[in-house]
Amino acid sequence: MRTSKIFVTVDAVIFKKTDSAYDILFIKRKNDPYKGKWALPGGFVDENEDLFDAANRELLEETGVKVTRLEQLAAFGKPGRDPRQHIVSIAYTGFAEENTNAVAADDADEAKWFSIKKLPELAFDHADIVKSALDKHKL
Repeated sequence: MRTSKIFVTVDAVIFKKTDSAYDILFIKRKNDPYKGKWALPGGFVDENEDLFDAANRELLEETGVKVTRLEQLAAFGKPGRDPRQHIVSIAYTGFAEENTNAVAADDADEAKWFSIKKLPELAFDHADIVKSALDKHKL
């Protein structure tokens, strides 16, 4: 029997209310894989780090955004979802204040809010994660 070499990441689907609907926060990736593509804020869980803490840390590091509450959405672990190796992502959802601005930092080239009615093409399986979050919140 082989020892598993699965890694764990977290992703954050952050919404904010607009006049007509909701926006979702994405980052433009600075590094491969998917360099230059839009993705959810997130990243690898550090050794001895709680999943919830990792989601908050990655969100803050990449976008400067803090939310008062994150809720675990689901785990996404289909082999091949990340071209580097087998990675399981634990996704979280949260809501930011309406006037929240995002500023790219760490391994994000840009941080930008997109209308849920006009989403960009997304890296990894992030379109599936977003769909799950939209369904959960009935948006």
